[in-house]
Amino acid sequence: MNQDYIVPNEWSLIEEGFQPAKVKSSESLFSIGNGAMGQRATFEEHYSGATFQGSYIAGVYYPDKTRVGWWKNGYPEYFAKVLNAPNWIGINVLVNGEMLDLNTCKSVEDFRRELNMKEGWHQRSFKATLPNNVQIKVTATRFLSLEIDEVGAIKYEVTPLNTSAEITFLPYVDGGITNEDTNWDDAFWDVYKTEAQNDFGYVVSKTNKTEYHVCTGMISTLFLNNEKLTIAPQENIEALKATFSYTIEAKEGETAAIEKMGGYVTSLNYKAENLVEASLKVLSNASKIGFDALLEKQKEAWASIWEMADVTINGDVKAQQGIRFNIFHLNQTYSGKDARLNIGPKGFTGEKYGGSTYWDTEAYCIPFYMATKDDKVARNLLKYRYNHLSKAIENAEKLGFKNGAALYPMVTMNGEESHNEWEITFEEIHRNGSMVYAIYNYVRYSGDYSYIPEMGLEVMIAIARFWHQRANFSTAKNKYVILGVTGPNEYENNVNNNWFTNYIAKWCIEYATENIEKVKLEYASDYERVISKAKLSSEEIKQWLEVAQNMYFPYSEEHQVFLQQDGFLDKELITVANLSKDERPINQKWSWDRILRSPYIKQADTLQGFYFFEAHFSKEELARHFDFYEPFTVHESSLSPCVHSIQAAVLNKMEQAYNFYLRTSRLDLDDYNKEVHEGLHITSMAGTWMSIVEGFGGMRIKDGNLTFETRIPKQWKAFSFKVNFRGSIVKVDVSHQETTFTVVGEEDLKIELNGKEVEVKATSITI
Repeated sequence: MNQDYIVPNEWSLIEEGFQPAKVKSSESLFSIGNGAMGQRATFEEHYSGATFQGSYIAGVYYPDKTRVGWWKNGYPEYFAKVLNAPNWIGINVLVNGEMLDLNTCKSVEDFRRELNMKEGWHQRSFKATLPNNVQIKVTATRFLSLEIDEVGAIKYEVTPLNTSAEITFLPYVDGGITNEDTNWDDAFWDVYKTEAQNDFGYVVSKTNKTEYHVCTGMISTLFLNNEKLTIAPQENIEALKATFSYTIEAKEGETAAIEKMGGYVTSLNYKAENLVEASLKVLSNASKIGFDALLEKQKEAWASIWEMADVTINGDVKAQQGIRFNIFHLNQTYSGKDARLNIGPKGFTGEKYGGSTYWDTEAYCIPFYMATKDDKVARNLLKYRYNHLSKAIENAEKLGFKNGAALYPMVTMNGEESHNEWEITFEEIHRNGSMVYAIYNYVRYSGDYSYIPEMGLEVMIAIARFWHQRANFSTAKNKYVILGVTGPNEYENNVNNNWFTNYIAKWCIEYATENIEKVKLEYASDYERVISKAKLSSEEIKQWLEVAQNMYFPYSEEHQVFLQQDGFLDKELITVANLSKDERPINQKWSWDRILRSPYIKQADTLQGFYFFEAHFSKEELARHFDFYEPFTVHESSLSPCVHSIQAAVLNKMEQAYNFYLRTSRLDLDDYNKEVHEGLHITSMAGTWMSIVEGFGGMRIKDGNLTFETRIPKQWKAFSFKVNFRGSIVKVDVSHQETTFTVVGEEDLKIELNGKEVEVKATSITI
């Protein structure tokens, strides 16, 4: 049974009623971020119940030393982890000397929590009766500023309801933080300065080993009935924590409030010796603007994001809430401003996966950012990988590859591999193909070929070299094979000839050689530079093509499908429909040995190839493969439902497409995988967007033009979305009766709709 306590609402997440058992789940769901930092939605005041306090800074990580039972040559030395950063949100509250703690209150009534996605803020309100019988009303509003991305703002209001009361606010910054995810219980942070001056308190700390320096600061302002108060705080400075104390006498019905500005400045952007000064400056500026004015700027910033990124669904509130939830968190996690940053699978919502970069970015996220942002945002994601090319070559060298072959990491912060499970680190090599596929996807969508001669061709050559060396010739098959791999289906390890891996290897080599020729003809100076730098010869290219043209692909004549891997038909082929619900999810109920011997597929694998290379196959071939593999798929990866939704839509299996869409869009909201308390599935959220735009919208790029094959679930009245395509904004409106296009730009567009070409006149909007 999935959870079902989030109130359906088109623009907000709403929770009603205090449920201690749901606190950690809500901390994930209601998380906030601004691209530079983010945090779980933990309470500002003290809470003694089960909670997972987490606040994270983009780009700041620790190399947690690898811990495994049996060390194997080639293992990375560390697993990169984005750290739980010093806590700046804390505001303990005393009411007549009694600590406010929802876990110990006599009663908690009218509890309501809202994450307003349209405007970018989080709010809690409740009435509580403390052990000393004082009843209070509390409203706490918080956001992380998009306008000033080093600042978060809190307004915390307390109203005594049944008596006058002495309200004491104890705002603090705390550097004594630990990670829930740690291999050796190392101290990740070294706090070396804690001070307070006037209303400004701060903690300065650095990460051990990586030596990122961070100043975590706060400035507070007090109010009574919206009138600003001048109260000199009492200070309590400890080794790891700075706390202020402000006391306000509030009569029954009066509202005492504190506005707290806090956040981080880091040595990523300032000299370490200037961090305190920088923190004071940025927080003073925010404080002068004030909470309400800064909130108005927040609303304007989010309005601008939604103007381009929104997807509307009429007639299905849960479906609408789901897609906006996904779009909201994608924009909270990555803004595209900083090419040093990328998109962690959990974003800023938890510590699983270390906050590092996976192949998810290239395979799932780039289409969303290409279509809803400026092309430069997607280009920055590609540039991130180009900047790590030398490290990818080093990663391959550690495994015995030569001559500039590159293996991009499964998990990374700085380009070094930092994943330490052998069946993933050494064997899930299909990730290399996604690096090249992302370049191809970017160029065909944006029309910006310049990336390839400037940077992309070097990446393609290094990856082609890897595939050439990773394949070996089988005399028995008279073909090249790729042995000992893990495909996208991580429920099969150390298999031979995973079809998707073999297919993308072949494609990478062919795409690289195709672009070498194009750059040679059209970008002569870049060609000379790249070929000279790579020391590439025509003989080597010939050897690559020998592998690509003679690659082995396992195939079943009986089923008329490519086999996921050589031994797939040796399994006991019992479909998921015949698997007891009591045994699901199998990754929480079964031994790993049993999973590996089963036919069950974690996520799209062979079908991932049919998604990437849809144009290479007929619709009849897709149908055969979908009908064969989907019944064995347990969808226990967040990346699975979106691909299946798109393909079900292509095949006009609309009920399946709709159900897969709901599963991907509400994966976290409804907690399908029983793990939302650990954090959200950020990268798969981009797949949710694709399931609408590429699935129901049927958007594709053919010969440099947009094409659409629209279809609409019966549960919806209409839906719409926008894409930024080569300088034009294209709005697509789909109903059961018709599909209409609006183009804002300089040029008219020729668009293919359901196989027929239509010309859409451009309109310009003067701002």
